[in-house]
Amino acid sequence: MKAHVYVTLKKTVLDPQGATVARALNGMGHPEIAAVRQGKFFEIEIAPGASQASIAATLDQIAADVLSNPVIEEYRVEIVP
Repeated sequence: MKAHVYVTLKKTVLDPQGATVARALNGMGHPEIAAVRQGKFFEIEIAPGASQASIAATLDQIAADVLSNPVIEEYRVEIVP
């Protein structure tokens, strides 16, 4: 079993890196790209035998405490079979 954790900037936080990528894509001939927001992706391998209920709570705590900055970022955890 694996978990995917997606960390992105909150909508209210400016994303200069995403804006730079969007401008570069427009300059490369992709005017249909209106905006880009960048983030982080983590793939976490879960040990065999771990209960899905307890691992969900653990992953939520890890994402909140270690993988993201709750002041400027939000996260989403997906458990993948």
